[in-house]
Amino acid sequence: MPVVPTPPDAPITASAFGATKRGEAVERYLLRGAGGMEMSVLTYGARIQALRAPDRKGDLADVVLGYDDLAGYEDDEPYHGAVVGRVANRIGGAAFTLDGVTYRLAANQGKNHLHGGPRGFSRVVWEAEAEDAGDDVAIVFRYLSPDGEEGYPGTLRVQVRYALTAASELTIDYHATTDRPTPVNLLQHVYLNLAGEGSGLVLDHVLQVDADHYTALDEESIPTGAIEPVEGTPFDFREPRRIGERIEDDHEQIRIAGGYDQNFVLRHDGSSAGWAARLSEPSSGRAVDVFTTEPGLQLYTGNLLGGHVGKQGHRYPARSGVCLETQHFADSPNQPSFPSVILRPGSELVSRTVYAFSVVPEGEKG
Repeated sequence: MPVVPTPPDAPITASAFGATKRGEAVERYLLRGAGGMEMSVLTYGARIQALRAPDRKGDLADVVLGYDDLAGYEDDEPYHGAVVGRVANRIGGAAFTLDGVTYRLAANQGKNHLHGGPRGFSRVVWEAEAEDAGDDVAIVFRYLSPDGEEGYPGTLRVQVRYALTAASELTIDYHATTDRPTPVNLLQHVYLNLAGEGSGLVLDHVLQVDADHYTALDEESIPTGAIEPVEGTPFDFREPRRIGERIEDDHEQIRIAGGYDQNFVLRHDGSSAGWAARLSEPSSGRAVDVFTTEPGLQLYTGNLLGGHVGKQGHRYPARSGVCLETQHFADSPNQPSFPSVILRPGSELVSRTVYAFSVVPEGEKG
């Protein structure tokens, strides 16, 4: 159900964003939060197209990478701002076995399966509906994934709710049900640059991650199943430090990814949305704390961004955006020791992630 256009200062307004190559209409919704933040979202891939947050002077800037038109998103390989699934991240060998049956998936990254396949959830048009959420400004996206889509079993009903709160939080609530057992792992693939999109690299951003361990990868970036300690490695972000401080270290895992593309095993137990990470940018003073019910957080420093043209003609070179993707671990359907991503009939997937924005005063560390 599309939102009916309202006066330009309304909390939510809608406009046409174009039509896909398949002829499907795509809409854009502008949300204005009581805390001063603004967000534009698209029905194409349930994408966050823009997110404007204030700096320490109160000036708004768009802090997510993306495109000004639909063509950019249709040709997009970095998954800018998209909800990805049915199973986000990688599945080794593009196959998994569930209840004795082996399912073959599309191999869209070498011989492996990435982010739900060549179409996945990021290249479909979702239904959207505004929600009366009291002090929050919220919109709900829904998608029905048919049995067999991209090789996955079962009809999956998915809902993603975005809300801007008066406390300058972006809350993301995921919900899914199925009529057959199927793996599900949803995440939001937004690239952040807290200095403003198109403003350069993120190497001077300061990061802290609440994790003592990470999942080790093989040469094709598929988890080996080993859980390794961060201590003594470039992945030790238990105390705040610059992203660029050790990104060029001579470490096998850094070499495999060409930078950071690592899943951290979070300390919290997942019973509620626990604190997972904090990212801050010294020059603007913008900071964001990440809270989640998910067991993992993927740190990706945009190593494969190739200088393509994004919003306002800005070029996005490698490491000009950073993703903090809350998730279950990659290749979980093939890794029995990892937390399970199998959803069964009668059960519900319920997951929450919160990006809480704030400002660091001049002279204070992030």
